[in-house]
Amino acid sequence: MWYSWVLRTAWNALKPELQLSYYDFELPESLIARQPLPQRDASRLLQVHGEQLFDRCMRDLPALVRTGDLWVLNNTRVIPARLHGRKASGGRVELLLLEKTDSEDVWLAWGKANKPINVGTWIHIADGFEAEVLAREGRTLRLHLHADDVAAAIERHGHMPLPPYMQRDDTAEDQERYQTVFARHAGAVAAPTAGLHLTEALMQAMRQAGASFTEVTLHVGPGTFQPVDVEHIPEHRMHEEVWHVDEQAAERINQARQQGQRIVAVGTTSLRCLESAAIITDDGVRLRAGSGRSRLFIYPGYEFRLVDALLTNFHLPRSTLLMLVAALIGGERVHAAYAHAIARQYRFFSYGDAMFCQRATASVDH
Repeated sequence: MWYSWVLRTAWNALKPELQLSYYDFELPESLIARQPLPQRDASRLLQVHGEQLFDRCMRDLPALVRTGDLWVLNNTRVIPARLHGRKASGGRVELLLLEKTDSEDVWLAWGKANKPINVGTWIHIADGFEAEVLAREGRTLRLHLHADDVAAAIERHGHMPLPPYMQRDDTAEDQERYQTVFARHAGAVAAPTAGLHLTEALMQAMRQAGASFTEVTLHVGPGTFQPVDVEHIPEHRMHEEVWHVDEQAAERINQARQQGQRIVAVGTTSLRCLESAAIITDDGVRLRAGSGRSRLFIYPGYEFRLVDALLTNFHLPRSTLLMLVAALIGGERVHAAYAHAIARQYRFFSYGDAMFCQRATASVDH
């Protein structure tokens, strides 16, 4: 009945966890990590264990492993998606490639210039590399990229798409450090940042402690950095991302679930992939193999299907990623953890420190 909907809407509006202002916090500029640490696994790690908080470092991860844990990695690879060019008039243009269409040479992109970028515009990027604007919808452009080898031209002339808050151009160091050591499938325009902390040696130590690893793919889009602009967060429309789960990964994850093993998502992107691909069958929840596009928005009230624990960085105020963490462990725990991290000078965002937390309804006895 319509009045039931009105009452439900009014009740939801009273829940602080569903209001944008609940996810605001003051962060000193000095705590924004604009450069990576010299070593990937040197970052600090805040363990959220029920109501308790423990200051650790990433090299302590093996001590947090439970025998039988299955840690799920996102093996997406960041493309050098930022291109600089000029129009025939000489005006500068900055392009951010979003994703390839069905055609190898046609891409969706965001464009930035002093004047509107009109359909039909040609943008010179480098000798033998140009972009033609085929269509425009809002801020999104459809580009035909012209080069003998478009993929090679992007790799040669593109720049790593560092988040805006870093306030700097990319460097040669970012070519390596803004990728995980297990990055395989090109398509992301932002890094799955929790995975940036892991090294082969650290993962081997985790295996020796009883963990195993499997991989899924979610190509992170630029919308991951876009702030929510509606006060009642269920009204927010999530950006779309492409995911893929192969047969082997699906089998391993389903087997781990059947055996009662803990499934740990390395990063919010791995978590979104798992929850997007989860289906309910007569035999319970299962992960389906395949590919898809997801607009899954996880905020408090969401019922998790597969993920038991999460390794994640510290996120932007008012971000969908912060809301996801609140859905997993509870808003009060998030506030306590972030206040603790700020007081103890943890480094925030993509090149910052990390947090390990377990789903609020999961056992914390170990």
